[in-house]
Amino acid sequence: MDLTTRTLAEKYEQLKALFQEMEQALIAYSGGIDSTLVAKVAFDVLGDRALAVTAESPSLMPEDLEDARKQAAEMGIPHKIVQTHEMDNPDYTANPVNRCYFCKSELHDTLKPLALAWGYPYVVDGVNADDLGDYRPGIQAAKERGARSPLAEVGISKLEVRELSRNLGLPWWDKPAQPCLSSRFPYGETITVEKLQRVGRAERYLRQLGLKNLRVRSEGDTARIELPVEDIQAFVQTQDLPALVEQFQIYGFLYVTLDLEGFSSGKLNRALALKQS
Repeated sequence: MDLTTRTLAEKYEQLKALFQEMEQALIAYSGGIDSTLVAKVAFDVLGDRALAVTAESPSLMPEDLEDARKQAAEMGIPHKIVQTHEMDNPDYTANPVNRCYFCKSELHDTLKPLALAWGYPYVVDGVNADDLGDYRPGIQAAKERGARSPLAEVGISKLEVRELSRNLGLPWWDKPAQPCLSSRFPYGETITVEKLQRVGRAERYLRQLGLKNLRVRSEGDTARIELPVEDIQAFVQTQDLPALVEQFQIYGFLYVTLDLEGFSSGKLNRALALKQS
């Protein structure tokens, strides 16, 4: 079969066949749509021989942990929560360009022995085919520890993840991506629990205003709000901006700015690309 012309239905069948071959699998489950789709298909194929495991740490907002818990319960898949301790690793908190390597190393160093102890020969994640084209040091860490990426293996892209999730009736098929809070800081700025909590409070405040797809980038004492470009004008016209600034200052920011370019995932990698050019 020409791998470039496979339909999504064919990829879906290959995904199911992959889990049938595994027979048992532990899913590194963040609650995002990628790992949710992996958990859904794994459970459909394997039943209770599939286990979703979510890592709890200061870089995960409590709301996102609760979403993962509720989504797993709604799908019916067995679900466990474990603690990870990447914040104890100075290589991680120094926030180098390969920060994600140390995060995923901690995650899989935690999950792999648990999987073996619980009788799961495979640990799988939600990496999709598009992720392979971006700078993702975390993927290297997962591979080094023997984790597999079913979506990437069968060539399912991010758009196909959403399409297949919708076709399978997952109500979260259009859930915005929500990477860990550490991704809100420019490389080289030390990450602390207090800084993570500050960003988390700011993003929670904006969500409570009805905004969904957003980021609060933390750059020293400055909060830079990113929204989809089509939402910026309405945001400026309808929100009580002085009240917003006051609230952010309560959280510990001195300055609050709005990124007029709009929201863009992976924007911090732009500075990295400029340094390498």
